[in-house]
Amino acid sequence: MSVSENTKKKESALGENIKVIVQALILALVIRTFLFQPFSIPSGSMMPTLLVGDYMFVSKFAYGYSTYSLPFSFNLFKGRIWASQPKRGDVVVFRLPSDPNVDYVKRLIGLPGDTIQMKDGVLYINGKAVPKVPDGTFQPTGRYDTGQPVKVFKETLPDGVSYDTLDLTPDSPGDNTREFHVPPGHYFMMGDNRDNSLDSRFDVGYVPFENLVGRANIIFFSIRDDVSPLEFWKWPSDLRFDRLFTSAEH
Repeated sequence: MSVSENTKKKESALGENIKVIVQALILALVIRTFLFQPFSIPSGSMMPTLLVGDYMFVSKFAYGYSTYSLPFSFNLFKGRIWASQPKRGDVVVFRLPSDPNVDYVKRLIGLPGDTIQMKDGVLYINGKAVPKVPDGTFQPTGRYDTGQPVKVFKETLPDGVSYDTLDLTPDSPGDNTREFHVPPGHYFMMGDNRDNSLDSRFDVGYVPFENLVGRANIIFFSIRDDVSPLEFWKWPSDLRFDRLFTSAEH
């Protein structure tokens, strides 16, 4: 084989490799934009449902697509296309209304037209108390570990969705609130860790439909919250194997 032929063969192989890489990047971009996007949990506001160190896939097509579904949030259109209404009880990733560069994850509690209120730690939807029953205790880890287990209460929403919430302290600021009247086209979000969640009871306010990014789907990776996922040599001892490929909503 001549030097010229050998050079052409190498150039052809390089071109094919570049082509495969570009195709893979385009495919990953399409999946991330239109199907599933990975998110990590940075805080304990959704404990015990979601823990710091959980990595989950979020369904981008669950509610249709808005500006915030696109990479870099390109402002190509207004509102949502192929929209589907979220359901009460969904765990939702959304853009913070006051700063759309920030992603939040909370549970959808109030639908447009609902009245939401907390009274003595009990959630009221449209004037009716949401059933709340003791469901054992939860032991936080990492920076949230106070050395004491936390009381867990199971709530069941009017449509039958059940999930656990934490009650860290009695008479916290979020245990008694005013009545919130959810306006049209907006939603009321709350964290399952009721005494340690910045949500619609406070500065987050009502979340516009356009700000919804997607619905939490499945936890695909979970590691102790003080360990980097890049420290793969620690995986055997610090991976939470019991959380892998479990629901991110219950």
